[in-house]
Amino acid sequence: MSARIATASSRAVAVALAALALGTCGCGGGRSGVTLRFWAMGREGEVVQQLVSGFEREHPGVHVVVQQIPWTAAHEKLITSYVGRSTPDVSQLGNTWVPEFTALQAIEPLRPWLARSATLDSAAFFPGIWATNVIDGQPMGVPWYVDTRLLFYRKDVLHAAGYDSMPQSWAEWKRALHAIKRVVGPDKFAIFLPTNEWNPPVIFGLQAGSPLLTDGATRAAFRDSAFRRGFDFYMSLFREDLAPSVTGNEISNVYQEFARRYFNAYISGPWQLGEFRNRLPDSLQGAWATAPLPGPTGAASGVSLAGGSSLVMFRASRHPREAWALIEYLSRPAVQLQFWRLSGDLPGRLEAWRDTALTRDPNTRAFGVQLRRVVPTPQVPEWEEIAIRLQDYVERAVRRTATPDTVLSQMSVEVDRMLEKRRWLRERGLAAGRAR
Repeated sequence: MSARIATASSRAVAVALAALALGTCGCGGGRSGVTLRFWAMGREGEVVQQLVSGFEREHPGVHVVVQQIPWTAAHEKLITSYVGRSTPDVSQLGNTWVPEFTALQAIEPLRPWLARSATLDSAAFFPGIWATNVIDGQPMGVPWYVDTRLLFYRKDVLHAAGYDSMPQSWAEWKRALHAIKRVVGPDKFAIFLPTNEWNPPVIFGLQAGSPLLTDGATRAAFRDSAFRRGFDFYMSLFREDLAPSVTGNEISNVYQEFARRYFNAYISGPWQLGEFRNRLPDSLQGAWATAPLPGPTGAASGVSLAGGSSLVMFRASRHPREAWALIEYLSRPAVQLQFWRLSGDLPGRLEAWRDTALTRDPNTRAFGVQLRRVVPTPQVPEWEEIAIRLQDYVERAVRRTATPDTVLSQMSVEVDRMLEKRRWLRERGLAAGRAR
């Protein structure tokens, strides 16, 4: 060995020993001086900084550094951090992103952590929301806050149309929409379904029993009878002049148009609760309400989308024990209620929904009912791209530039092409299984 190599090797050993000493003495990265990196998006990233101080008081020596990331940059930043091996310890993750980061093996499977937890298990959450975090039977995230879609509507107009409450079956609901149309007149509409949103047709498809994807989530199910039934119901709302054939961009101010009765029902999420309270005039604050979505055969079939964000732990975390403790802390019912008061985001824990602060408001309470009737969209990394393409195809059908049959056929062909790699991988897996 040359003297130069020996010297370099000795220095490397010295550096390694120094690093080991720092790790064992509690200096810097030791247990008494742990720094956790927590990434949160948008408004949540601002609000959560007010919550972590309570965690730090309970865990002396653990400091949480919160990085607030705009939603528009979040996905790219997470991917870049994974490629660059600089992921945070804990992160907020939109639950439709969970399959993608699971496929990358970027996030930690949580079954062992849940098995040892005295405070967390699947029964503590809305079942449909919990399901968005389970990939191939393995829990990969813990619901942090939840959202779904339901009906916002003018209850004064519904009453004028002869109804005291929103009907819960498709047939009765459509009759009510026709009655509303008669009340407001031919130049106005019963409901607004923006043609550039994929959510309503997907919801109606799910309500009709469509899995959206089939054959192990490797092929489109848009040509099956269930999705066709839901899509036909969606299209009928435009054919029968109950909804205007316009995009969300063509309505300059949703709240003004709702106030002047241009449309009288709207499928949207919990973020609108604050907007309706703040943007509608005082004279209309008692004139609107929310209701769970109607379904083909009644309330039980009125499912909606399971949305929200989860808390995940990245596999590369050097402090998994403390990272899990932070997830447990932020999942406490009392902390989730505090988070709701600060942000307006609905809590994922069922216990939190027993608090009268949530249940005394009927418009918020309707979300609690709907959240018990939610289902996940297909848990594949390609879903968001599929949803965007679906949005484009749906608008063609509504605008009558293509027939519904043509749209569903073309959409299915394109989605099958997008899922070609998944089919290839699945076939190889099955072939390997047979060989063994």
